[in-house]
Amino acid sequence: MKISTIPQIPRNINRWREILAVLSKYGLAGWASRFGIKFGTSLLRNRQGKTLVDTRHEERVRLAIEELGPTFIKLGQVLSTRPDQVGFALADELTLLQQNTPADPPEAIIAIVEEELGRPLADCFTTFNHEPIASASIGQVHRATLLDGTPVAVKVQHTGIEKRVHVDLEILSGLAQFADAVPELQPYRLDATMSELRRTMRAELDFCREARNQQQFARLFDGDPRVRVPNIYSDLSSKRVLTMEWLSGEKLSSLVTDPTAKEKLPEYAHRGAQIYLKMIFEHGFYHADPHPGNMVLMPDGAIGLLDFGMVGRLGDSLREQVEDLLVALSMRDSYRLTNVVMRLGATPPGLDDVALATDLSAFVDQYAYQSLNQFDLSGAFTEFIEIVRRYEIMLPSSIAMLIKTLLMLEGMARMMQPSFSLMELVEPYRGKIFLRRLSPRRQSRKLRSMLVELERLAEVAPRRLREILEQVQRGKFDVHLDHRGLEPSVNRLVLGMITSALFVGSSLMLSREVWPFHGISIPGAIGMIFSAILGLRAVRAINKASHLDRRK
Repeated sequence: MKISTIPQIPRNINRWREILAVLSKYGLAGWASRFGIKFGTSLLRNRQGKTLVDTRHEERVRLAIEELGPTFIKLGQVLSTRPDQVGFALADELTLLQQNTPADPPEAIIAIVEEELGRPLADCFTTFNHEPIASASIGQVHRATLLDGTPVAVKVQHTGIEKRVHVDLEILSGLAQFADAVPELQPYRLDATMSELRRTMRAELDFCREARNQQQFARLFDGDPRVRVPNIYSDLSSKRVLTMEWLSGEKLSSLVTDPTAKEKLPEYAHRGAQIYLKMIFEHGFYHADPHPGNMVLMPDGAIGLLDFGMVGRLGDSLREQVEDLLVALSMRDSYRLTNVVMRLGATPPGLDDVALATDLSAFVDQYAYQSLNQFDLSGAFTEFIEIVRRYEIMLPSSIAMLIKTLLMLEGMARMMQPSFSLMELVEPYRGKIFLRRLSPRRQSRKLRSMLVELERLAEVAPRRLREILEQVQRGKFDVHLDHRGLEPSVNRLVLGMITSALFVGSSLMLSREVWPFHGISIPGAIGMIFSAILGLRAVRAINKASHLDRRK
């Protein structure tokens, strides 16, 4: 497949130029840093003026993504949750992606708000601060006051962002289509990553989805004094405008650097971690961006949660697989852990499950005997992902996001309490997992589900079997065999037979001096030369094929 065949190029030519210009700039920086070239490297700088040649490869990737804009930033955020695809070094770097973008002018923001809400700004808010308090890649946030004096935060989408995202998604889809045709890039499964990115961008561009997520969290934690979720004002919200309650507290990110709050930080760390573990193990619906900037400490001691654009969901079956994973680890059962990993992930053809079991057994021996208060969760997850990546096992995106969320959660808690151990808080859930597995409600639910599946099978199986028997009776039952990889082998076999036949025939002509010239058969000599050339070509093809087999 040629890159010129990608249909999105002609209609998005200007954006292609911008993307290629940025990629070439950062690519030249990487090339220059690898070979130690100094001449002209001062011209290769990022938007902040930093020389690119002196930066690490992972940092150059992040800076290029930031310069390419909102869609690429979201792609980077998606990849930051997939260390099983890109490795931990790049995934950790991508978590640092900054979304600070220039704010739209006040008149553009007012026009969007009035258009979306269908009335003048003065009929919605008593005051509306034209200066945004934050401006990210998708939208910007303004402080405002309702007609009854209630302070609110108003999130407004940037002008023209939807069109630009649509163009970028087209371009990225074309590149993913091209990459899937390149054997070296196929293990990254970029097409699956693009599907995930499209879902993420659709959710980010629709503030109604974020509002529904926020309202669901509010219902789940209704009556829990530890958690505060801002109220949504639905009559002042739409797809491009989101109006919510203003939480008048102090962000945990500022408390971390406040010496006067040092004594209370361990308590906040434990409370925040307990809230997240409740979301994951009890609700199966969790806030997927746990950093101190998204948490507000309220005056009554509750923790307020912000930014519900990125959430994770664990269905019953997937949550059971995660629970099996934790149980296998806690019971130090490497055989069970191997089975769970193979059930969870998409395994490549020809997986060496014996070697995988050996590596997982060594992994269990290393981490399962650590005391809970000294358990290195980050190191354990890092090594686990490296094993999964080594064997090219593709984890479900929801599992990869969960692992990344737990790592971010532990990192955030350790900022507030260096000796914090997330495993100490996870341990009590092991007993709850066993009780939930044995509960009559769960068993009856599984039995009902099994009976429904058996009923469907009983309805479908006789008809399918009858169709097969009728096809056999009419002589129309065909068995199709797919001989994968035989064509090159057959071609090499035919080439070898032609070479040997030509060699034998030429030898006979030389021995019998057919059409001699100075005692040498001219057709025999020509045939010998051609047979030598064909033989060398056959040997080269066989040698190349053996190299490929060894590489696999």
